[in-house]
Parts: sequence; structure tokens; C-alpha cells
Amino acid sequence: MSRVLRVATGVIIAAAAVALVLVLPHWLSDAKAAEFARAGCFFIAILGLNLVTGYTGQISLGHGALMAVGAYTTAILTADHGFRDLWTIPLAGLVAMAAGFALGLPARRLSGLYLALATFAFAVAMPALLKRFSGLTGGSQGINLFDQALNRSTGALGHVHVLGRSVATNDFLFYLTWGIGLVLAGAAWLLVRGRVGRAFRAVRDSEVAAASAGINTGFYKTLAFGISGFYAGVGGSLFVLVSNWFVSPSTFGFDKSLLLVVGAVVGGLGSLAGMALGALFIQFVPGWAANLSNAPGAPSVFFGAAIVLVMILLPGGLGGLLRKLTEPLTRRL
Repeated sequence: MSRVLRVATGVIIAAAAVALVLVLPHWLSDAKAAEFARAGCFFIAILGLNLVTGYTGQISLGHGALMAVGAYTTAILTADHGFRDLWTIPLAGLVAMAAGFALGLPARRLSGLYLALATFAFAVAMPALLKRFSGLTGGSQGINLFDQALNRSTGALGHVHVLGRSVATNDFLFYLTWGIGLVLAGAAWLLVRGRVGRAFRAVRDSEVAAASAGINTGFYKTLAFGISGFYAGVGGSLFVLVSNWFVSPSTFGFDKSLLLVVGAVVGGLGSLAGMALGALFIQFVPGWAANLSNAPGAPSVFFGAAIVLVMILLPGGLGGLLRKLTEPLTRRL
């Protein structure tokens, strides 16, 4: 596919995504809009994970912990320092970006399972660290921002005022999470198609060949972690807002990191559009699985079976399926 066709296809998909985000809340109940807003948080975090795993070929099991860094940054700045919640979102991304760079330092020397274990240790340690520094994080009780959210920018009484119009809070959170998600997806699209993206793919395909070509593989591996940390931090910050303005160590256990990996793989590694589908998968499929049976362990079995089924039928993930569906349109162009 030529460069012009790729760009045209990307523009069409982006326009369709924007249109869908604008109209979808009108068809959703208040509760369902909240669920989609939560999926938007996952979408942003998975976009970052995709840069690490899909484009540089590194295995990270610690992105749930990076979400926690962003979430607690928002919670602490709002509860203790009087920041408005929306103003903390970019700050949360920057703090998590710094944590991402730190997490990426082992990537300069480690790869494969060894790197996976290092990031796994970070994810497992995060809840304990949050409990340890209870004076800052609230310990096991976490931080409740509901009172601070009253009459603030996102509101907590069912409606907020945006540009002089009253908007249901969950609809606003839907627009907020998916609007930011689409902007960051566009930024990722530009990144992976530039010099940095080419370096990422070279590292993924062969570190030895990339180093022979003069690419500083350690730098780009660490850079991928740093950028992905920003994405995870923004996702974590928004997650606080869509989770009734509450965060605790149990919110970001290792299961959150594993869930993000599932979303990235099911969505299709290397596919930016697929990350949205992966986020919807991990948000809604567990609930559907729970509705199938209340027997102990049954929801986990059904969820696992759904993952296996997608992997068998769609080796390229849901993003690969989306590419196949858009091929006829590309040919016409």
C-alpha cells in the first residue's frame, strides 16, 4: 500500500472514530456511558503498552503499576494541594513518564523473560509500596476524592457545565476519556511513522542489526518505556475520575497489568485501532462472562476461553480483522 493510501485510510478511520465518539453517548444509558468511559482509560494505557510491546518487542508486565502512579498523582494533588482534577491529568502523565523511564532502565540490559520478570516485580511491589507510605497515599484505605469533586470541573452531582451547556457527568467522562484517547492515538500514529517509530521497529526486528545500523538500541528501548509511561499515567489519572473519585492499592494490583497485556494482545500488537477494540474487550467481556454463570470460577473460565478463541480465530487480533474489513475500501481508493 502506498504512503498516500495509508494516510487516506488512516484519515477515514480517524474521522469515523471521532464521529462515533460524538454520537455514541446519545444511545447509551448513564451506567453504560460510565463503562465506556472506563474502557477509554484502558484504551489510553494500552496505547502506551503497544509502543513498548508492539513496536519495540519488549515484554512489560508493569503497566498497571504505571497507571497507579498516574492515579495517585491526581489523587494526591487534588486531595492535598487543591488542584482541580482535570489540571492534574498532564501532570500525572509526566510523573508516570518519569517512572516509565526508570522502569525502562533495566531494558537497556535485559530482554525477553528477564525483562518481563523485572517489570512483573515492579507491578507486584506497587500495592505494598502504596500501603507503606500511608501518610501520602492513605494506605490500605486509599484516597476518596468525592467531596473534593463536588462543584469541581468534573462535578459529582450528575451534571457538569461545559461551554454553557449542562452535560450528564458520565457522558462528559465518556467524551473526556475517548477524546483524550483519540488525541493520544493520533500522536502515537505520527510517532510510529516517523524516525522514532522506524527505530522502534528496527529494535523489535533485530537488536543486533539495529545496533549495526548505528541505532542506539538502549536509548530507544528506554524511550519507549518513558512515552508509554506517559500514556499509562494519563489513563490512570482518568481512571480515578471514572471510578467515583476513589483510588486504593487494591485498584492497581498485578491483575490490572495482566488485563492490559490481554487487551493489547487481543487488540492486535502493532495496531493502534486494535487497541480500542482490545480495551472494549477487557472492559465488557468479563462482565458478559460473569452473566453466563454464577458458579465459582466460571467467569474466569469463560473469559479465558474468549481470549483463546480470539487468538485461534484471529492471530492478528481484532486489529487484524479491522484491517481486513477496510481492505476493500483501500482498493477503491
